[in-house]
Amino acid sequence: MAYNIGSKENPMVLKTPPLSSEFTMHKDVKDGNEILVCTVGKTILHYNIQCLNDLHQKLKTHGDWMALGSADEQKPAKEGTVEAWGRSENNPAGGWYGLKKGFRGRFGMYIPPLMEALGLAEVTHEAKNNKMRSK
Repeated sequence: MAYNIGSKENPMVLKTPPLSSEFTMHKDVKDGNEILVCTVGKTILHYNIQCLNDLHQKLKTHGDWMALGSADEQKPAKEGTVEAWGRSENNPAGGWYGLKKGFRGRFGMYIPPLMEALGLAEVTHEAKNNKMRSK
C-alpha cells in the first residue's frame, strides 16, 4: 500500500504518544528498498516500511487496545507490547523492524503516531503507558 509520508525535503511532523516531543518521518530508499526515516533531534532511526501494513494487520487480529511499551534496543521490551512485537522473531519480518543496529528500538514510540496520522490506528495520549488499536 502506498502511503503519503513525505520526503526528506518535506517530512511529516509528528508528536510522540504523550505529545511531549516532536519528530519527523519520511520515506526514502536504502539498498533498493523503501524505508521509513525517523529524525528525533540529531538521532536518525530507520524502520522497514512494511511495518505499517504488518502492525495494522496485527492490531486488527488483536482486536483490542495494545500497550506500546517503547524501549531502547539495549533494553528488553515488555511482553505483549507493540515494542515486543516489533522485534519478535514471530512477526512477519522475522525480527526487528528497526534497521540501524544500536537504534532498532523505540518502535513503540515512533511508529504508532505515524499510523495514527495515516488513519490506520488510534493512539492514546497519556503521560505514560500509552496504547493503540486498529481503526
